[in-house]
Formats: sequence, structure tokens, C-alpha cells
Amino acid sequence: MTIHFSKDHEWVDASNAAAAIVGITTHAQDALGDVVFVDLPEVGKTYAAGDVAGVVESVKAASDVYMPVSGEIVEVNEALRANPSLANSDPMGAGWFFKLKLSDASELGGLMNEAAYTDFTKA
Repeated sequence: MTIHFSKDHEWVDASNAAAAIVGITTHAQDALGDVVFVDLPEVGKTYAAGDVAGVVESVKAASDVYMPVSGEIVEVNEALRANPSLANSDPMGAGWFFKLKLSDASELGGLMNEAAYTDFTKA
């Protein structure tokens, strides 16, 4: 499984291009603190890379969730809507935000791998 990371602190697992999984990174949830609310995108809506697709709110701040790549939303994580703390307890697993059908898989090349993202967050 290859995970790609954006400079906006989203991750995307594109091992299934028809249902790539997107969430916020461990670094992002650490910075936000306790997540208390998520606003997820609408299934069937298409977004371009960089578009705001949702919002995550914590006790400290609210932050937009950006599309790391373009695509159509095919599923949202209803468990996360019901229990936003999943974004804290398992951001790279059960705390995923949505799944999308990739419009252009080549956009993944503009994202970082885990090592590059780790370096980015230390800068």
C-alpha cells in the first residue's frame, strides 16, 4: 500500500483508483488537538485538486480539508461523522474522511511519499 501526502496535511491511499481513501495526517490531528466535528463532502460531487472538500473542527481550531487530487466522491465515512474522535485515535485508518474515484492518477506524482512528508513537517 502506497500512501501519498499533500502539503495541506492530507493523505491519500490510491491503491484502488476507483475508491482512493483520503484523510488527515497524524501530524494534522496532533496540531488540531481533540477533533469534535467533521463536515464531509457530498457523495457524487466532483472536486479539483486543492478544492476545499470539508472541514474538521477541534477544541482549538477549525481547518479546511483539501482535495489532494481531483476526483468524484464515492463514499464518506459515516462512522467519523458519528464519532469525530476517530480522526485523533486512528487518523490513518478508521478515521479516514472520504473515498474518491480519481479523475487523473498522474496527479499523485505531485504529492509526497512518507519520507518526504516527514521531512516537510520537520521544516
